[in-house]
Amino acid sequence: MPYIRVPGHPKHLPMEIGLTLMANKGPRVPQIIKLLDWQDDPDHYVMVFERPVPSMSMFSFVKLQRRLNEEMARNVMSQVIHASKICCERGVFHRDIKLENLIVNPDTLEVKLIDFGCGTLMKDSAYVAFNGTEIFCPPEFDVDGRYHAKPATVWSLGILLFVMVCGYFPEDKDLHMISKNVQSNPDLSKECCQMICSCLQHDPQQRLILEEMLLHDWFMVLRV
Repeated sequence: MPYIRVPGHPKHLPMEIGLTLMANKGPRVPQIIKLLDWQDDPDHYVMVFERPVPSMSMFSFVKLQRRLNEEMARNVMSQVIHASKICCERGVFHRDIKLENLIVNPDTLEVKLIDFGCGTLMKDSAYVAFNGTEIFCPPEFDVDGRYHAKPATVWSLGILLFVMVCGYFPEDKDLHMISKNVQSNPDLSKECCQMICSCLQHDPQQRLILEEMLLHDWFMVLRV
């Protein structure tokens, strides 16, 4: 585990501890898990987090629901997108946004992003090593061996949305149709399908911009 220097801390810290502290540095963001304490020993480290009650993993929640309706998914996605943006602004590339790394209050749908163990520091240049969950890996890494933080984050968020509203992971045929902007699902609104297509473009330059995701039409419908 690499160590990093975090402003305000005299010693270098394990990457995961440092990134979690950085993501929480500044005004409180409820959508990011709060680190309460830690201990760094020679052969291991211990992290103590807040534990919202009630809460469960988003993976378990979606499994129970089979799939989320669009209103629920919109609520969840707005929170995860916000958390992702804040992380980037604070110099943190989470790199493993997935169902298992979100905890949710099943009563209120309040969401928290957890587990910065695959994360790294933000940079403008490309990353040449992937560290995360393979099914969320952006396609440009398989093609060119390179990827950038924000477009890769948008890809992960697109996969996340697809799984939540469809109830399964996209297969190659799904991603092929999506890349051509012809993905459709009779159970989903056209705005939701467009949102998925805009996130899951194979060309990272054609994807939604992370900072503009919450401005998509999908977040404007069904609001009265």
